[in-house]
Amino acid sequence: MKINKNIIKELTEYLNEFNLTEIEYTEKDIKVKVSKSSGSPIATVKEIKSELKTENTKLESIIGTEVPSPIIGTAYLAPEPGGKKFVEVGKKINKGDTIMIVEAMKTMNHVPSPVSGTVKKICVEDGQPVEYGHTIAIID
Repeated sequence: MKINKNIIKELTEYLNEFNLTEIEYTEKDIKVKVSKSSGSPIATVKEIKSELKTENTKLESIIGTEVPSPIIGTAYLAPEPGGKKFVEVGKKINKGDTIMIVEAMKTMNHVPSPVSGTVKKICVEDGQPVEYGHTIAIID
């Protein structure tokens, strides 16, 4: 059986373009699965300085600690629909305080703050799907 290398190359490009961790392609009796290694299963904390475009196309500079999603799932900003949010921009929090919940396979996973500080930005909307490593908040 000969595998078309162009399919693998194209699937690899899709992984990067759409920020996926895994993609699968099936045609007749050929099945190709491409995935990228995420390294350590433990989420890492990085110091960042990012420039984010606002609606008015001004550049806003945010310096702080990036909090990545520890798993793939759905991010929730409150413990229940309509409930009080765990954190809000400008709120001071302590290391270990819950920032939000990421639900995966009907399991609610609390995401703790890796540092004490002030919430500078919440990078996801309530109910938004997130990937492993996706920045969910910035704390300074």
